[in-house]
Amino acid sequence: MQPTNLIEKDKIIDRVTQLFVTTDQRDWPLVEACFAEHVHFDQTSLVGGEATEMTPAEITAGWDKGLKPLRAVHHQIGNLHVALEDNEAVVTCYGIAYHYLPNSTGRNTRTFVGSYEFHLTQKGEWKIDSFVYRLKFIEGNTNLEKDAGIEDKS
Repeated sequence: MQPTNLIEKDKIIDRVTQLFVTTDQRDWPLVEACFAEHVHFDQTSLVGGEATEMTPAEITAGWDKGLKPLRAVHHQIGNLHVALEDNEAVVTCYGIAYHYLPNSTGRNTRTFVGSYEFHLTQKGEWKIDSFVYRLKFIEGNTNLEKDAGIEDKS
């Protein structure tokens, strides 16, 4: 493998890692910087419906709303595989997301286990233009917000 390819793979992995770390920090401008102008966005395995095209601002608005009630969020990724060809890359990885919200039931956590597939393009920087999440299972308190007395007011 050419040293240039190793450098580009490292930049690609950094971009995907930045997405998860800044999501946990709820730093929405930095999350948005990970994405291209338009993103094929597919979380249908989690929420149903259809995959759609979204802007980074639309993605982060949804994540902000969903994560706002939680005291802590932690994403952990691993088993990353990067397929790189010219100015395009496909990244697959496993992921676990922990949600924490203390409540009177004592069942304070919810865990999502699944895998991700990202497509990135390089136009100056590497940007994610496709985000696919495939849920394997959810464990823990699926009523976390309700048990904490937080109602969805949408």
